[in-house]
Amino acid sequence: MPNIKSAKKRVLVIETKTAQNKATKKAYKEAIKAFEKAVEENANNKNELYTTAVSLVDRAWSKGVLAKNTAARKKAALAKLLNK
Repeated sequence: MPNIKSAKKRVLVIETKTAQNKATKKAYKEAIKAFEKAVEENANNKNELYTTAVSLVDRAWSKGVLAKNTAARKKAALAKLLNK
């Protein structure tokens, strides 16, 4: 455990940021899974799910959870599934 006040604060801040990052990751992963399932079942709402998934991937990129090329790769894979 840290003894210095600023180090103690950093531990608390890092815990908060880690929780936010995990929530962001979970949100876009769940959206991608829902979209992939809709594509498999050829559901009517797959376009809406695609838009949601791409939006969440973009949001994760803007928050620094995903790297730029990783986000682009995920979006390209989703578009490929949609147009299949």
